[in-house]
Amino acid sequence: MEKIKELEHLARTLDQDEHERLLITKIADNYTNEFLNGLSDMPGYTTGSFDKLNSLKFSNEGKPLEVLIDVLKCEVDATGINTASGKHMGFIPGGGLWTSSIADKLAAISNRYAGIAYSNPGAVKIEKQVIDWMVSLVDYPSNAYGNLTSGGSTANLIAIKAARDHYQINSTNVRQAVIYITSQTHHCVHKALHITGLYESVQRIIEINAKFQMDTNALRTQIRKDISEGLKPFLVIGSAGTTDTGSVDDMDAMATICDEFDLWFHVDAAYGGFFMLLEEFKTKFKGIERSDSVVMDPHKSLFIPYGSGAVLVRDRNILLASNAYKAAYMKDAFEMEDINPADTGIELTRHNRALRMWLPLHLHGLAPFKAALQEKLILSNYFHQKISSLGFETGHQPDLTVSIFRYPHDEDNKINQALVDAIHKDGRVFLSSTFIHAKLWIRCAILSHRTHLDEVNLALKMIEENITNLKK
Repeated sequence: MEKIKELEHLARTLDQDEHERLLITKIADNYTNEFLNGLSDMPGYTTGSFDKLNSLKFSNEGKPLEVLIDVLKCEVDATGINTASGKHMGFIPGGGLWTSSIADKLAAISNRYAGIAYSNPGAVKIEKQVIDWMVSLVDYPSNAYGNLTSGGSTANLIAIKAARDHYQINSTNVRQAVIYITSQTHHCVHKALHITGLYESVQRIIEINAKFQMDTNALRTQIRKDISEGLKPFLVIGSAGTTDTGSVDDMDAMATICDEFDLWFHVDAAYGGFFMLLEEFKTKFKGIERSDSVVMDPHKSLFIPYGSGAVLVRDRNILLASNAYKAAYMKDAFEMEDINPADTGIELTRHNRALRMWLPLHLHGLAPFKAALQEKLILSNYFHQKISSLGFETGHQPDLTVSIFRYPHDEDNKINQALVDAIHKDGRVFLSSTFIHAKLWIRCAILSHRTHLDEVNLALKMIEENITNLKK
């Protein structure tokens, strides 16, 4: 008994009393406020050393929270891309709403298992409310359902797996199955194809037009050719906002082709999906409501912190058939009213993930989200016009909020690579680059809820100063 008491005493240090919780919370909150209050003065990108972090070793003895916070402050949150900043305009930004962090804290403290309704019906109902709202946003039928995931990679994996299972693609016929994508398709789709075994299928990369959209005439021609050669087309993947250029495919034309040939039409709207909050995008995204599945990332165009994705499938029965299993030890959980999140995705262990989205949407209302999205569209067009007036070659007028540009007449890309390197070294604003048709383009992606006119003007000033220095 003495040994048990000794172990209990030490184990109880994992569960702080109220006084200790208040002290720890105060230290953490002080750092949180210091970080957020200083964001406007912090660069978009910086490098640094990791001496303090590398010197820390796990040991039997604990360390003061102040020491650990100092490591975060100096060597973690102060290096690399400042993704919380409005000066992050590379890749597809996600600023991370502070109010979502409060939801995460509440979810982590209560530590409710939200994988099945029997375990926590309230958390599952919260997830259902969020999914039903997204279903209505896409204008899917009432029989549609989905799953909240850690991001677009898992969401695309679930959708592609559902398509594979529904069309009964397996080891006996996978080499005759055909999938249609473009060079602009996000690389997480390729990962999903590999994980699902569809890397052995025939993958057609369809031509893109001048706006970097899938050429639907080329798609129809290729499908007919594949059928004539005895192949089995089954999946077409479109994009509602590519990462490279923000381009939006002609989803209505693609849906018509998929209907004609009885193919699964999947839309990767991880970036652009929540722009459907704006009335004008009901027209721009016409055809998305005819898709069989769609992916949307709240940590992109809804500004929720990283770790927030979603997949919707038009027919919930197909989604359930691809994911639902019953185990004997789970018999108490059978026959609940609501759909279990564990039955609509690949994860069984689920925290209350929906809370980080549900709480801000109810707390703020939809109006500020719509205003922020509209602001980003205007800022992107503003940047596009301004960068063109500075003499840069530009891509097409942005469909969403990515604008691409490059120094003209640079056939070997040396000047543009030097400009990218200079921008990264400067670090005031972070921009990224990409190759399209062997040309190096610089990308300005405006999506963080903290990016406003001042930050965009700073980006323009930084670009102009650096290209001027390079030309000296």
